[in-house]
Amino acid sequence: MPESGGFHFAQPLWLWALLALLPVALWLAFTTIRVQRGPIHRYADPHLLPHLTGTRDLSSGERWGQFIRWSLLWLLGVLALAGPRWDFTDMRLFRPGSDLVILLDISRSMQVADVQPSRLGRARQEIFDLVEQNAPVRIGLIAFASTAHVISPTTEDTNSLRMALPPLSTDLVRLQGSRVNAALERAKQLLEGQPDDSSRSILLISDGDFDEPGLESRAQELARWGARLIVLGVGTEDGGQVPAAEGGWLLDRARNPIHSSLHEDLLRRLAEAGNGIYLQ
Repeated sequence: MPESGGFHFAQPLWLWALLALLPVALWLAFTTIRVQRGPIHRYADPHLLPHLTGTRDLSSGERWGQFIRWSLLWLLGVLALAGPRWDFTDMRLFRPGSDLVILLDISRSMQVADVQPSRLGRARQEIFDLVEQNAPVRIGLIAFASTAHVISPTTEDTNSLRMALPPLSTDLVRLQGSRVNAALERAKQLLEGQPDDSSRSILLISDGDFDEPGLESRAQELARWGARLIVLGVGTEDGGQVPAAEGGWLLDRARNPIHSSLHEDLLRRLAEAGNGIYLQ
């Protein structure tokens, strides 16, 4: 929180814009002389020219008077952009602390009801409890399936997070599938905007029903960068059939209902690779 006293400018580079007055003054001097020596002055005296042309050229004094008035306006505008100020205290918008980005899986398999009311409903409840019990932590929220969507950047505004949870559903995405790598990349982008001395964590909430290469390597890279990967598995090993958006069950190519279960081994490996912990 550095302090500064005395008069100074916050953005002094804007003062270079005052140099723009010099070419304008040179142009005005040139055009004034050119008007006074124009060919029309050969045919009539200056006081008769307005009657001949129907217009009146500004005199040299009038031209320079307008230039001075506009120069004063330009000077005031540039000084305002330069930010004149006296004593001030520089307040940091973000302070070091704990930053957590939650990655919520909203793919169709999260609608399985092997936990009540459903995997996604249970995940929303867990996030709500986490927000309520960890007020000092800055929390961001990303929902992902085939693509990753930032629902909320890292913030201490718990009210906005609570309001964003109920509308989250699997109907928000048309293309099914879980691209965890894209969600992890978006989480890193959010954490990069926080102070360097903050503790960084990523919470992945999913049933692990995805098959994407390179996830463990990506988790290791994030751990080396300084972000722990904590994994919360939602579902059961017995699992259940995946509901379809139009009703009934989601079918495979053989027209059989798709069965989804909790892939606990995969999620546990991701947590270990990310220097984090696994919870169910």
